[in-house]
Amino acid sequence: MSALLAAIERFYDAVPRRRADAEVHGPLTLFVRRGDGWPYYARPTLGHAGPVSVDDMAAMRARQRGLSFPESFEWVLETTPGLDAAAEAAGLHVRRCPLLVLSGEPVQVAAPADVSLGLVTPDDPDLAAVQAVAYVAFGAFDTAAGLAGPAERDATAAALPAGHATSWTTSLIDGTMVHAAARGRAGELAGPLCVGSYQHAEEVAEIVGVGTLPAARRRGLAAAVTAVLARRALDAGNRTVFLSAQNDDVARVYERVGFRRVATACIAEPPEQA
Repeated sequence: MSALLAAIERFYDAVPRRRADAEVHGPLTLFVRRGDGWPYYARPTLGHAGPVSVDDMAAMRARQRGLSFPESFEWVLETTPGLDAAAEAAGLHVRRCPLLVLSGEPVQVAAPADVSLGLVTPDDPDLAAVQAVAYVAFGAFDTAAGLAGPAERDATAAALPAGHATSWTTSLIDGTMVHAAARGRAGELAGPLCVGSYQHAEEVAEIVGVGTLPAARRRGLAAAVTAVLARRALDAGNRTVFLSAQNDDVARVYERVGFRRVATACIAEPPEQA
């Protein structure tokens, strides 16, 4: 394993422990969230050198069902080779996503003249709308432009689950997550249009949750927000900045900012969850 992938593995093990208890089940570790918020997943146990069998996968899935958790697994293919085959043999659907690392300084991407870029603060008056952008963006069927825009964002903001909103605000206050947003200055596309975040540990930062309202896509907003986050992550002292892309088309957006593909991030779920 390269030093770069080893650093990313340590990051993956460290980040969930802030808000979850780690249950080690041999070659797999399940992160059991404390309190409200998105449930975590299972991933290879840090430092475990042996293979992961179909029986290991079945036992972990049973534990996740017992806790009423999603049967979800995440790992890096090049770090844990063979786990994809075991997951598929266990009846799971495996998604293979480009994993990219920032190479050098990020390329700053200018936003359109009618859009502002900036970091999000805990006292931001648009905080609920900023968070709602991600729900609408990732609820769309694909990454194409569409009709869902500010109206759908605002309706979603009004119905946000209290636990998710509280967890999000807490992460802003304690600095475990850094969020950025692109906002329309006026008109039909006013307010938060694109959001993204990074989480960090062990001098490694992962950019996550970059999403644009379908009605505001194809304007370069995702690349611009990613560039803001990458710049901030480096300025905060992180030595490695990485992310995973949904597919090759999305990866090309990040390549504009200076990211280069180095590995493959895998997510395994039952077909009905995928």
